Amino acid sequence: MRGHTYRRGRTWTYVIDVGVGPNGKRKQRSKGGFETKRKAQAALNEAINSLQKGVYIEPNKLLVGQFLLEQWLPAARSTIRPSTFASYQMHVRRHLVPALGHVPLPRLNAPTINAFYSELQQPTDGRRPLSPASIRRVHATLHRSLRDAVRWQLVPQNVAATADPPRASRPQTTVWTAQQLRFFLDGVEDDPLYPLWLFYAMTGTRRGEALALRWTDLDLDCGRAVIRRTLVPVEHRLSFAEPKTDKGRRSISLDPATVAVLCSHRLRQADERLLMGTAYHDEDLVFSRPDGRPIHPEYVSRRFSRLVAGSELPPIRLHDLRHTHATMALVAGVATLVVSERLGHSAMSVTSDIYQQVLPSLEEEAAAKVAALVFESALPK
Repeated sequence: MRGHTYRRGRTWTYVIDVGVGPNGKRKQRSKGGFETKRKAQAALNEAINSLQKGVYIEPNKLLVGQFLLEQWLPAARSTIRPSTFASYQMHVRRHLVPALGHVPLPRLNAPTINAFYSELQQPTDGRRPLSPASIRRVHATLHRSLRDAVRWQLVPQNVAATADPPRASRPQTTVWTAQQLRFFLDGVEDDPLYPLWLFYAMTGTRRGEALALRWTDLDLDCGRAVIRRTLVPVEHRLSFAEPKTDKGRRSISLDPATVAVLCSHRLRQADERLLMGTAYHDEDLVFSRPDGRPIHPEYVSRRFSRLVAGSELPPIRLHDLRHTHATMALVAGVATLVVSERLGHSAMSVTSDIYQQVLPSLEEEAAAKVAALVFESALPK
């Protein structure tokens, strides 16, 4: 195995033998641009070492933008959920290509990536800064793409794994008390989406899970709902998708009051269907627009925010109804495992992590109950 260096103008280049081609002649690869002979020799030694270990990557002039747009995104489209692909595509086109697209893929390194993250967090061109959580999502896209680049033998290592995205702290969970939730539900009882607000509050389902629910997913006689899919906006279109994890597919119990509201809602929906006639789009949706079509998730969030703003209650997001449901269940003494399964979390540790501010008070209550059993019990004399 041979290689050598030579001067080319003001820089140095190395040449390495990488094997024998189909014609029986030896194959050589070169890489230039080194400032000194010593740097060229060091790079040559590293290339020879990689070749001996079987991890040698041939030098290439592929740019980061070319790799992301022409190779990675087309290959990723058929392997991931449409909503995930839309997120990847947005990160690539809006952030990664404009900032890093001109960088040769083999020369991308952690300092360059870190500088990119700093620019996103504190832009120098007047753009709106991204939050640490948003930057970490961009980082996740870059990390995934470079992981595939390593697998495709385009680069020797995933340099994104050595970069330092900003630390994102978990936002403080805001919830309503049971009394506040009852006040809100009483105040929106005449709202056309009241059955949906009640369903969110009493089941803790995610926004898209409820909007994708079909009547065939409900057993109102037994008081159960089966979560099989979710509604997600993808590139200005609505799409039904399967839950991200197996735990997302689940059967949850419905309380009698919610079942009664759903039964009445079904009768009203049947009347609407008769009035619409052939103009009705029958997709069997439990919660739909008057013509049967799906309700856009963003419209639901905005409408909920307007209702909350007019209620004089502490402001919360729609997703916080899910947190409210879980918190009330934990405070009521429901086991964390049961709450986790009801919410469709991938693991019970996720539930414990999210609601850790609730769990200490429950532990204190448990300690007090055990102490009462031990010290307040009358001992036989």
